[in-house]
Amino acid sequence: MATVNVNRSVTDIFYRYKMPRLQAKVEGKGNGIKTVLVNMAEVARAIGRPATYPTKYFGCELGAQTLFDHKNERFVVNGSHDVNKLQDLLDGFIRKFVLCPECDNPETNLTVSAKNQTISQSCKACGFHGLLKVNHKVNTFIVKNPPSLNPAAQGSSLTEGKRSKKQKQKNDNSDSSMTNNSLANNSGGESDGGNGTNQASQTEAEISAAIPEKSVKEDDDEGWSVDVSKEAIRARLQDLTDGAKGMTISDDYDKTEKERIDIFYELVKDKRDKKQLDDLQIHKELLIEAERLDILNKAPLVLAELLFTENIIKEVPKNRNLLLRFTINNPKAQRYLIGGVEQTVELHTSTLMSKVAGVFKIFYDLDILDEKVILDWAQKVSKRHVSKKIATEIHEKVMPFVQWLKNAEEESSDSEVDAESEEEDEPVYKSRVEKVDKVKVDEEGDEINIDEI
Repeated sequence: MATVNVNRSVTDIFYRYKMPRLQAKVEGKGNGIKTVLVNMAEVARAIGRPATYPTKYFGCELGAQTLFDHKNERFVVNGSHDVNKLQDLLDGFIRKFVLCPECDNPETNLTVSAKNQTISQSCKACGFHGLLKVNHKVNTFIVKNPPSLNPAAQGSSLTEGKRSKKQKQKNDNSDSSMTNNSLANNSGGESDGGNGTNQASQTEAEISAAIPEKSVKEDDDEGWSVDVSKEAIRARLQDLTDGAKGMTISDDYDKTEKERIDIFYELVKDKRDKKQLDDLQIHKELLIEAERLDILNKAPLVLAELLFTENIIKEVPKNRNLLLRFTINNPKAQRYLIGGVEQTVELHTSTLMSKVAGVFKIFYDLDILDEKVILDWAQKVSKRHVSKKIATEIHEKVMPFVQWLKNAEEESSDSEVDAESEEEDEPVYKSRVEKVDKVKVDEEGDEINIDEI
């Protein structure tokens, strides 16, 4: 069976995290047509997630219903869908729910707190632990179906699983009713007088006061245990409170793309006005927010609108680190960034049109735009972002730089044969991707030094 890298943006053939290439088969006709994910169980085991998660993710992204048959390992998405498109969607699921946000390693686990409606992610490779900073419709499904739940317990189909769940709930309610009656009889029929007080509404002070301090002697006697001291409880409650604030499942994902882009626009504008865009931590937050809003590829359009003026030649180096966060190894984002540059040139035609070739060269020299992306863009004039007249003029002005890139590429190809016969004292970086691979984290292991790229 053919395998691919779990993180398909990694092109290293010796990358050790592999998964089977997704296989799909279309069955049925008319309204009953459906796509069966033939090897979804094997793929799910390779990425360490229940097969229902990526299947449900497909359903959310395609607007289709999904069916699960755990006993027979049969997972279905209604409608006819191309397997290549499904493979691309699987990449999106892996990026959001599998890869570690710190080290991009797939050795992660998800932990669900049903009580607090939160999902935590931990990485066995780098030790990262924190709340999952992705807001997607699948989050709700994961909370209701945590990874620790045995899928086989749900039966051979969802319908059977629901019947079993309803029966169990009925039995639990019956037992609960008997217990309540017994307690009422023993207490002489005392009640709370209809105050409607809920134990869950107790304050932190009440919870702490209700639990006595645990002595050191008791700890020694019982061995490993959970710290139940007042200070530990207070710290855990604070963590849960902070987590709930950051992980509340909002309805942002249900909004239109334009509305989500507007949300991101206001966030970047606020950071810009507060002069916080030089902070690397702010760069991370903006990237996470773009991923949460599912507008990562189009985010450079917003950045271009807010960061660039007629002084773009000076503004590009200043904002290089932030732009690299969004464009590195992302050709789609780079194309949208070019669209943002075109819009900036249109707004300041008299000043920038004569300098647009130099603007493109700055983006290229700073590794923000890849050579291939620029050459692909130059092949066709598009009026997607600006008028046809402006787009044509921009292409004409940039053509000398494009021709220079082509000539440099040809010269590089001609010299490869000679270079192979020579001994290399130092490694030659053939692409920006290899450069990034060589960049090490700082001593604290917290931040990639993009400036050294």
